[in-house]
Order: sequence, then C-alpha cells, then structure tokens
Amino acid sequence: MVLFRFHLLFYLGVISFSFYSNASVVQDAKAFKSINLVAPDASIRASFMAFGATVTNLWVKDKKGEFRDIILGFDNHTLYQTQTDGHPYFGPVVGRYANRIRNGTFTIPISKDATGPNKFFVPRNENNLDSLHGGTDGFDQRIWETTKVSSNSVTFTLLDPDGMEGFPGTVITTVTYILESQATWKISMDAIATQKTPIMLSGHHYWNLEAYQESQDLVGHHAQFQSSKFIGTDGHLIPTGQLLDVQNTPLDFRKAKSIGASIPATTGEQFCGTGCVGFDNCWVFDEVDEKKAAFSMWSVNSGIKVSISTNQPALQVYTCNSIFNNTNPIPRKTTQGGAQNVYTDHSCVVIEAESIIDAINNPEFGADQIYGPGRPYKWESSYVFSNI
Repeated sequence: MVLFRFHLLFYLGVISFSFYSNASVVQDAKAFKSINLVAPDASIRASFMAFGATVTNLWVKDKKGEFRDIILGFDNHTLYQTQTDGHPYFGPVVGRYANRIRNGTFTIPISKDATGPNKFFVPRNENNLDSLHGGTDGFDQRIWETTKVSSNSVTFTLLDPDGMEGFPGTVITTVTYILESQATWKISMDAIATQKTPIMLSGHHYWNLEAYQESQDLVGHHAQFQSSKFIGTDGHLIPTGQLLDVQNTPLDFRKAKSIGASIPATTGEQFCGTGCVGFDNCWVFDEVDEKKAAFSMWSVNSGIKVSISTNQPALQVYTCNSIFNNTNPIPRKTTQGGAQNVYTDHSCVVIEAESIIDAINNPEFGADQIYGPGRPYKWESSYVFSNI
C-alpha cells in the first residue's frame, strides 16, 4: 500500500487528506472494521466499512416482522479487495466513472468514439476492451477516510489525485449514508474537481429481498419502473449510441412483473451481451423526480419491498447472470445460509442509479458528465423499505 499526503487549498480553507492506493493487499484492519448504524426507530440496521465506502449488511423487517439481511457480501471483509477471491463489486461506491468506458478512452470536450483532441486513457480492465467502474484501482478499491459517525449516519471522504487511473484533475468525493425512521436509507454523494473531468458515481448493491430463505431464484421478485427506453449495447455491453424502445421486449417493466419469470425470454436476444441470458441493461427514466419512487422491487415471498427515488436519469439492472464460477464459487454470508451454500446465477439483483452510461463517448445522449471548478457533482438516492 502506498500512502500519500495532500494539502489542498480547495474552494474554502485548507483540507488535509490521506490518499491510499490499493497497489497491494491491504493490511490496515481498520479499513475493514464494521461501522454499525441503526435508525432512530430501529426499523432498519446496516453495517459499513471504510474500504470502498462499502455497505456490508442491511437488515429490514419481512412481512412477519422478522429482520433479514438483504445485501449480498462476504463475512470475511478482506475478501472484498481481490479479484482472485471473486471480487464482484459487492456494495461499494464505484467511480471515478461507473460502468463502462469504450476502449478505455475519452476526450474533453467529449467526442464520438474519442476522436477529438485532449485524449485520455483509462486502464482496460474488462476483456482488454473497455474500462469498468473506474479502472483497475477504482473507488471501490480505496480506503476512504471516515470523517463523521453518529448512531444512524456515517460519512466517508476520498481524495482521488490528478492522473490516477488516467483521469485528469484531483477529485474530492464525499458519501454520506443515513438510516432514518420508517425504514429509510438515504445516500448522498458529492464531488468537486480541480480540472474538467468526467465523474459518474453509483452505489453497486446486490439485493436478494428474501435473504435466500424461500427460494434461490428471482421468480418471486417483482419490479416496476417507468422507462420506455434503454441503452443499446454491443456484445460486450458497450453502448452503441442508440436509445431503444422497450415495447414488445422483456425489458418492459412499466407494468409490474416477475423479474425471474422474465429472464427466459431474454434467451437469444443478447440483451446482456453475447451468449448471455438475463438482464444487464441501462434504462433511461421517462421522468426524473426525486420526490417520487422511480423504481420499485418486492418479493412476494418475504413481503419486503424497496422503493427508490433518485436525482439520476438512468438505472442499471443486473440479474447476477455470471456471479457463479464453478472453480471459484462465492460463499454466502452466514445471514444468508452460510458458507456451505454459494451465490448462484439469477439469484440476486444489482441496482445502480446513475447517469447515462458511456455518455462521454456518445454525445448524442445529451448528458453532460464533465465536472470541474464551478460545477460540482451531486448524486442522491433514497431507499424506502416496506411490506406488501
């Protein structure tokens, strides 16, 4: 691990940060220590850690009034850091740029296929074709500073220096997690930059609203969200620049339906990439109104429902199509059946509220994802849990 000290005169005052680059296996036990929070009315509990600003557990009540931990992860927190141990981005903040960047390149100002001047290069850490979730050393692999803790909230801060993973400008990011009464989890992410740079953050959370108690699939999981368009991608899930209609496709969730029962209809359609069955797609909301639920998902078995409101214009949904690896299966947490069981394909759902993916290489999307002096970044989402 490399430790750098930075002292920045940044907008107002002098701010001192420690920057940790995960160049090797992290030995700092404090990075993996659980920070346990509970809502004022005890309706929701959760645990977080500084490594990746990660949520490791989240408990809400089912229809019988029993608490269940509905977030996937590892009991052994050190396993969150290495690909060889099956690192699947369980529960962290992903950035500096979430999702994929075509060819690991972009320009400022943005241009189609990074053909303009001022070209930047980010490590191609997926299939040697694109950059995924910020490169080989993204925000999920950093030790964040724990800057504020209370009984129901925690704030983490990260300094990402100029040139890290090829991105221009120094960026300071703050994420605050708050557990509120009536089983509400609020997340806010704020970032400021010294130079113009792309920023797109998201929380990368894996959900199973049954905590694997009733079933091992998603048939009992239903979803509904108002989105008539989704981002067209190629066989490697790289956006093509097209906005496609969900009408008459399995991606139409404008009326509530079972997620698991919809998966077989994706066979041969290549929605989640070449040869893939399931969903791994970015939907664009018909309307952005952070005061209304943009996405709802519930289990008819556990009775647990989550309703998400956000200021973000899009949503990536991934149905754990390839979470199972026969040579390196991921053991389930004790709260979800224990290590004698493993996480299997199509048994969980990742939900990422975010901006339109790879818009920095597709100006036709009309999403301005370049931030810098005078233009701060802000991401907000609220997760409200209830019973059906």
